[in-house]
Amino acid sequence: MTQPYLSVVIPAYDEEARIASTVKAMVEYLGTWSEEPAGSADERSWELLVVDDGSIDSTAQIVAEISAADERVRLIDSSHGGKGAAVRRGMDEASGAWRFLCDADLSMPADNLGRFFGDSGDGSGHPKYDVAIGSREAPGSQRFNEPRSRHIKGRLFNYAVKVLALRRIEDTQCGFKLFSAEAATKLFPHQSLDGWAFDVELLVMAKGAKFSVGEVPIDWYYGEGSKMTLTTGIVAVLDVARVGLNNLFGKYRSVERKSGS
Repeated sequence: MTQPYLSVVIPAYDEEARIASTVKAMVEYLGTWSEEPAGSADERSWELLVVDDGSIDSTAQIVAEISAADERVRLIDSSHGGKGAAVRRGMDEASGAWRFLCDADLSMPADNLGRFFGDSGDGSGHPKYDVAIGSREAPGSQRFNEPRSRHIKGRLFNYAVKVLALRRIEDTQCGFKLFSAEAATKLFPHQSLDGWAFDVELLVMAKGAKFSVGEVPIDWYYGEGSKMTLTTGIVAVLDVARVGLNNLFGKYRSVERKSGS
């Protein structure tokens, strides 16, 4: 199999209620995206990987049935290790020239994926950044149905991120991000966090390694079913502090781009 242009990686844990609709929506969009004038079926070939993070419901079975009918959809079985671990496994299994992290809840409509390419790029159908962050805070983004309390919690966490580890990024935690193959292969092997703060660690490493990093405005729809709790939130803040200390003491200095990149 030749290298696909795009790999979509969906980490999933006990997502039987929505994984089928998420995969279907993404596959339908990718089918039209690959045929747009900016590309062709060959230039914009794709694969979709669902990493089952040790689910105890029927998530894996549902994806396996979809995969049996469409070879472009792959199920990656993984023991339960947390979202960060599932994402790392998926990015390691992916082979695309570009690798897109996609939350299982698909709170961003599938057609927003185009914004990471032509709509937010250089006009030639290629991404503008090595690491593009789907952002709910960038100019042009929109939030729908989000409770005010949920928004406040998110902003407080972002403030903690800025103080402890990473400035000048307004939304590190949105679950939709695009990585070049080089960025993915350089960053993910050094990712040590398996919990909710893994995004912050990746972005700190990306900045330190001089990858271009930017935010892409998206439409984002709040939905019930978040697995974030007070306990996991506290752990995430502590992990962000650890990332800041790791960066201060030079732990991520070994992450380097190719010379001349």
